[in-house]
Amino acid sequence: MTKPIVTCRGVSKTFGSGELVVHALRDVDLNIMQGDFATLAGPSGSGKTTLLNMIGALDKPSSGEVEIDGQPLSGLNKAELSELRLQKIGFVFQAYNLIPVLSAQENIEFVLQLQGVDAAERRKRALEVLAEVGLEGTGHRRPSALSGGQQQRVAVARALVSKPSIVLADEPTANLDSGTSAELVELMSQLNRDLGITFVIGTHDPSVIERSSRHIELLDGRISSDTRI
Repeated sequence: MTKPIVTCRGVSKTFGSGELVVHALRDVDLNIMQGDFATLAGPSGSGKTTLLNMIGALDKPSSGEVEIDGQPLSGLNKAELSELRLQKIGFVFQAYNLIPVLSAQENIEFVLQLQGVDAAERRKRALEVLAEVGLEGTGHRRPSALSGGQQQRVAVARALVSKPSIVLADEPTANLDSGTSAELVELMSQLNRDLGITFVIGTHDPSVIERSSRHIELLDGRISSDTRI
């Protein structure tokens, strides 16, 4: 039996006030199940980035509740939310967000260092996950010596190394050419199939949507469709 990794109940988010209020999310109910490879799509302004931010504990809803692994987020302070993100959630960003002065291996190890993992175990796990994403032997290179696709693979490896409950990716293929995008999508799909890692991917890319096992569409801050494929 799979279980919900993420539960959203009546989640709404507004920005501004008075006549300038913007309803980014409107009463969203959503369960992300363990092992989902879900894509989240919709036109600009539909609310998908806002919803990813809610799921990632990067922002708080104006009303409603978000739970991660059964833990309600509303009662957590900033330090507790930061710790939850560190332990439970992996992030992959459109712009890679690698630290330029660190090598690929050091970028991956950084998350483990924040978790207090000792140096030998950090190195072991970083090398293992580099191999899993097809970058064995490149750990010594800095981001500037890697292609865009390789940098995004390092970002995926960094998201995976702490063994999070869920990986959130926001437009991960947006800065990649079509061939590299296809390789990255296949990599994430394989990690989902082989390791059971749960992914939620915000995307406009049809090639990503085609590989998903679940596709969620947002329109005007509401879920307009939710289809298992």
